Amino acid sequence: MFEEIKATLEEELDVPSDLITLDSEFVNDLKLNSLELADLVVLCEERYGIEIEEQDVHSLLSVGDLVEYIESKR
Repeated sequence: MFEEIKATLEEELDVPSDLITLDSEFVNDLKLNSLELADLVVLCEERYGIEIEEQDVHSLLSVGDLVEYIESKR
């Protein structure tokens, strides 16, 4: 799952691959803005057939958080 999320960040949001680890925070480390975060949520919902609840989005601070969330929904 990590590799899939990493590829999405690289391909869709132009994040350099060397910055992406499980501990990478979307805002602090990867420098994503709110629009890019919204795009990432939509991409993940579409690719993995899940719905990321509005209240849950704010708790997804790192790549690892997102990976765990998606795995728990599948």
